[in-house]
Amino acid sequence: MPRSFAIGDIHGCRNTLYRLLFDVLHTEPGDTLYFLGDYIDRGPDSEGVIDLIHSLQQQGCHTVTLRGNHEQLMMDSGQSEEHFALWIRNGGNTTLESFGVSSYADMPERYKTFFTSTWLYAETETHILVHAGLNFTEDDIFSDARAMLWIRQFEVDTIKTGGRILVHGHTPKPLDHILSQKNTPAVNLDAGCVYKEIPGFGALVALKL
Repeated sequence: MPRSFAIGDIHGCRNTLYRLLFDVLHTEPGDTLYFLGDYIDRGPDSEGVIDLIHSLQQQGCHTVTLRGNHEQLMMDSGQSEEHFALWIRNGGNTTLESFGVSSYADMPERYKTFFTSTWLYAETETHILVHAGLNFTEDDIFSDARAMLWIRQFEVDTIKTGGRILVHGHTPKPLDHILSQKNTPAVNLDAGCVYKEIPGFGALVALKL
């Protein structure tokens, strides 16, 4: 029977993603995989992460790829020297090295198409999925695009979510905290996969929906 999983921030950790997908989840054709964004930066193989997601699609998995703030930083990096420097300060140098290019503009078109085709959020009957979170002070919680990429602090309004669980990443938390989230209106899946040198961090997390 097809299954659905949400997967947190990957940050260039291609081998960790591979092990999660095939050694832990035993991903099969027909499964649906919601990726919460931040595929790139800081880790060693951003290109490999995108290639792996492409291969999942070719194998018959349904993938829903959300946009993270790091993808937005990269796509904005050509606007000015300041935008480029901001991306580099946030780990963009590792992404450029992985792709073997000197700018986002130099990336092969199929990768740029992947990034520009990412969604800000996704909805199911039971869950709302987004990279960072939602601005619940707005009448329309999907109207604040910046919040969906960047927000850190928010209090869930379950009336506005229709009682659905909000699944997000963006703000790294220790694995113990991630696993302790039960019966909560929001679930954070970012266990700091790329920060393996920090005690309590360094895990890539999936949630079965």
